[in-house]
Amino acid sequence: MTDSTTASVVSKDGTQITYDRLGFGPPLVVVAGALGLRKSSFVRPWVTALAEHFTVYNYDRRGRGDSGDAKPYTVQREIDDLAALAKEAGGAPFVWGISSGAALALEAAAAGVPMAKLAAYEPPYMVGDVAGRPDPDYEERVRTLIAQGRRDDAVKYFMRTVGVPKFFIVLMRLFPFWKDMRAVAHTLPYDAAVMGGFTLPAERLARIRVPTVVMSGEKSPPALRTGASATAKAIPGAQLRVLPKQSHGIKAAALAAALRAAFLSNGEGVAAEKPAVLVLKQGTPGPAL
Repeated sequence: MTDSTTASVVSKDGTQITYDRLGFGPPLVVVAGALGLRKSSFVRPWVTALAEHFTVYNYDRRGRGDSGDAKPYTVQREIDDLAALAKEAGGAPFVWGISSGAALALEAAAAGVPMAKLAAYEPPYMVGDVAGRPDPDYEERVRTLIAQGRRDDAVKYFMRTVGVPKFFIVLMRLFPFWKDMRAVAHTLPYDAAVMGGFTLPAERLARIRVPTVVMSGEKSPPALRTGASATAKAIPGAQLRVLPKQSHGIKAAALAAALRAAFLSNGEGVAAEKPAVLVLKQGTPGPAL
């Protein structure tokens, strides 16, 4: 892995937010989704690939890893955390978020956090009558499990909610990364709060003035692709990019190519190779699902 430097910033409420900085090039802040840590086995390949083209700021969201966790939790406090990282990264960095981390990045952009450009990968907004919609009381149920100290059950419930088959959940418990997820299970209600019932916040998205690319994977579930398309349509001037052969667990090489094209292909930094993607401007019909 590329050499990294670990440091921290202090958020508006005094909470310490820890991050790793690695790579060379324009600054890029990575916003992980639910249960993601900066040292997670699924996060490390992404930041390693991105560090070939960007100076990556990979942080532990509040309540995770080495970052603090002032109470009570509010989405605004997470927005403030991202604002502190943006300032640390030069004032207006590129930002990439995935899943609920993408939703958090979108909320931050709508709130006016400075960004050069934003890429949001599959924010899991449920639009229309789609299969796989979370339980209406998902946030309440996951909060109850955490309050009862049932961390394993909370992680299992989350995994079932996002469509992981029961057999694979059983297997996942045998791997070391389950321990990491269990350790941050108490932050699952935080991501649920960010998602706000998984309803598309069209009015807030319409306030975004940051140049935005919304991405989805060609092989991702229809609900995620529909949500990505609706997100792009709600943001003025946004583009939708559908990445061939990718799913919600996007491959590191595909991510790096997509972000090079999204962030560096307009004269900023080294020109990127253009990946084979379907590009749709805001307001045009989405791909067939």
